[in-house]
Amino acid sequence: TDNRTNNATIGLAFNLPLFAGFATQNRIKETLQLEDKARNDLEAAKRTIAQATRTAYFGVLSGQGQVKALEAAEASSQSALDANKLGYQVGVRINIDVLNSQSQLFQTKRDLAKARYDVLVGGLKLRQANGTLKADDLNPVNALLAR
Repeated sequence: TDNRTNNATIGLAFNLPLFAGFATQNRIKETLQLEDKARNDLEAAKRTIAQATRTAYFGVLSGQGQVKALEAAEASSQSALDANKLGYQVGVRINIDVLNSQSQLFQTKRDLAKARYDVLVGGLKLRQANGTLKADDLNPVNALLAR
């Protein structure tokens, strides 16, 4: 008796998850939340830029008014110094009056120089805030500082 046996084996592995844990829905929710966050970050940046622009603009306007006021104060201080010098020469003022007038004039000149500087810097900050600041904008400032 001749017994021949043919045996063959075939294997198949198949993985079918019965429950994926709402992974797809969670990824969609996460993506939507990230989109909302990006939109909110953009709005916050726009508000910050708008606030910086307004602050710089009103700073420049205020500084220009301060410069005008200090220019008038400088002229007034110069007149007071001249009057005190004349009064000292004719004997109706003492030297402390002249020195006080000189001190007042120099304080006014110092304040005027600082106000002018603040207006220049404020103008640069305004250009920076609205995105128009260029390297060429610094040339006039550098020329003033070189004097």
